Amino acid sequence: MLSRKGLVPEDYLLTRLAEGVPQPKFKSKAGKARFVAKNGTCNVAHTNIREQGRFLQDVFTTLVDLKWLHTLIIFTMSFLCSWLLFGMIWWLVAFAHGDMDITGDDFVPCVTDIHSFSSAFLFSIEVQVTIGFGGRMITEECVSAIIILIVQNIVGLVINAIMLGCIFMKTAQANRRAETLIFSKHAVVSIRNNKLCFMVRIGDLRKSMIISATVRMQVVRRTSTEEGEVVPLDQIDIVMDNPVGTNGVFLVSPLIICHVIDKNSPLFEVSASDLLSEHIEVIVVLEGVVETTGITTQARTSYVGDEILWGQRFVPTVSEEDGMYAVDYSKFGNTVKVPTPYCSAKVLDEVGGIAQFKVNEGVTPRASVRRRRGEAGLRKSKIDIY
Repeated sequence: MLSRKGLVPEDYLLTRLAEGVPQPKFKSKAGKARFVAKNGTCNVAHTNIREQGRFLQDVFTTLVDLKWLHTLIIFTMSFLCSWLLFGMIWWLVAFAHGDMDITGDDFVPCVTDIHSFSSAFLFSIEVQVTIGFGGRMITEECVSAIIILIVQNIVGLVINAIMLGCIFMKTAQANRRAETLIFSKHAVVSIRNNKLCFMVRIGDLRKSMIISATVRMQVVRRTSTEEGEVVPLDQIDIVMDNPVGTNGVFLVSPLIICHVIDKNSPLFEVSASDLLSEHIEVIVVLEGVVETTGITTQARTSYVGDEILWGQRFVPTVSEEDGMYAVDYSKFGNTVKVPTPYCSAKVLDEVGGIAQFKVNEGVTPRASVRRRRGEAGLRKSKIDIY
């Protein structure tokens, strides 16, 4: 791991990690599954698919989606099977024409120097991979042999195009670029510009840029309609207040993506205590075009209730040194406590907004949801905004 070598600090999250490396599991509540894992993989199992033939209609994509071991096995077997098949055909042609029995100066075989199945198999390999050792070659004696030669060359070209293209696409997959797109391990909720905001930090470790980068956020939660229909995974879009004013970001240095919790926000009625009692998951998607390859890449992560720190904000990571800006990634996920009301944005608006929120200078505000787990005896008759 990069973090063990000191190259990548442990307080932020790599979007995708190497296969086979055990990763810590984050769960907000026992028995509750998250929709998107921290490394970006979707925690969805597709079962009882009856129309399996649909996958064979798109063979190329199916091969690219397979694991490397399965792809290499198919890659090897496709060539071996074609060599064996045409080796058998060449042996049958030689056997039917009598090339292995009849000898003489006047006899012209279909293929020279074929005496057994082994020599026919070697000739099949020489034909398909265009290797000419000079010992075996086709003659104009048999029209069927010429047709088989043409067919084998076409089949060999098709196998080369499909399998080599599959290997190339697997090595150049866009998700490899997402390895260096990072998210903060925790999201924060605090006051920003006199508004209650939900914030995450994103960054890019490479110098090559992500062109036309966009950020989208969604809240996944269990909801019900007015007719009583239960939606177990309702995906609700979140409007963001990005530093550049739109969903597009200029990801040269780490950026804080901010969502203002107002009356149109799905988090409008969520308080600090609701994050622990309700199963709420916020999905963050970073998407853009890789500058060096032109391939679209996407990085994902999610935040559940106990990964959202209420009453904290991110510390600055950019400083000016010797006429240039330096980014300190050791502070990427660091947060500090700030005075923040514990009630929801809805309750805060009802009591008069941020203007009514006053903090005594001698009181240290509680800033983390985790520190309030043991405070189950909150007074329900009185609204506590401090």
